[in-house]
Amino acid sequence: MGVKRWVTLGRNFSETFEMPAVRLRTVTSGDRTPGVTEQPLTIAQIADRAGVSVATVSKVVNGRADVGPETRAHVEEVIRRHGYRRQKRPAGPAPLLDLVIHEIAGPYPIEILRGVDRVADEHDLSVVVSQLQGRHTPGRSWVDRVLARRPTGVIAVFSGPTEAQRTQLHSRGISFVLLDPTDDPGHACPSVGSGNWNGGLSATRHLLELGHRRIAIITGPDFALSSHARGDGYRTALGMAGIPIADELVRDGGFRIEDGLVHTRALLRLPDPPTAIFACNDGQALGAYRAAAEAGLRVPEDLSIVGFDDLFPSDWLTPPLTTVRQPLEAMAAAAATMVVTLAAGEPLPRTRVELATELVIRGSTAPAVR
Repeated sequence: MGVKRWVTLGRNFSETFEMPAVRLRTVTSGDRTPGVTEQPLTIAQIADRAGVSVATVSKVVNGRADVGPETRAHVEEVIRRHGYRRQKRPAGPAPLLDLVIHEIAGPYPIEILRGVDRVADEHDLSVVVSQLQGRHTPGRSWVDRVLARRPTGVIAVFSGPTEAQRTQLHSRGISFVLLDPTDDPGHACPSVGSGNWNGGLSATRHLLELGHRRIAIITGPDFALSSHARGDGYRTALGMAGIPIADELVRDGGFRIEDGLVHTRALLRLPDPPTAIFACNDGQALGAYRAAAEAGLRVPEDLSIVGFDDLFPSDWLTPPLTTVRQPLEAMAAAAATMVVTLAAGEPLPRTRVELATELVIRGSTAPAVR
């Protein structure tokens, strides 16, 4: 088993070592003469076409930050059109998996790290972790550092590079996969997700089977694909049961504990409060537990609660939480395997992978009493 090195990158990270070079491939041929096969350009040829110095092109290629944005964009466009080849034999990519995640907080990133680490261990790779301080789109400095490191590949968790950043990674031969993507990645971009719609459907159906009709939902953030899918599953289950959706029972959250607390407080103050709540992640369910206790209600005798994710400490709550299990570790391992496969120049069996979710029934749900 190889020795791995974990590196966590903050906002002020600076490189202290050099990474080996990597061959960069031609991306498009939009301006080539028909019938003529054009080879990728050297740095000198790129500089000539772009009308800049060789030093400037070198800085762009190696991810240096001291290049003006307009000049950088112009050089990147030349590279995108013609490709880039090194004059010396490349040493190959650095033995790194570059993991970028929106935030390192709570049990969610721990499950992701476990899955990525398992695959990295199998391939004798180290893992570099960058967090976006709660943002979901990496900034300019992030992509510059990635280009300088030249990792084996990039895994973007609940976040994603911009189209321009994807082009830069692709033009340098750096493969990337989206894990738990925030929006529709399209079939051209490899991604790994879970059965969010089916999870929302099964959670709501479980409550309906227990006789609940006033079922509230606390959603995730509006920008997140998973949030919409879970909400759509909830709406589908109610619609199939012939139950109209009550607007006052639909609350927009952000996957935070305090969302569950604040929204459940408001729901319990309604003239006709819900008898059950579907929280779209376990953190919000934890907040709902607190709000129920504040109101003097018992879970599940007075209020049934279902979560989503099945992360610690769901099964240690009193009562243990009924929730939808999302296989985050397996999802992360699948994404890492896809990156390694792409880096080896092999085709993927599928570019979009969706792993199944599963309803785990515990003690926080019971038959409706009113």
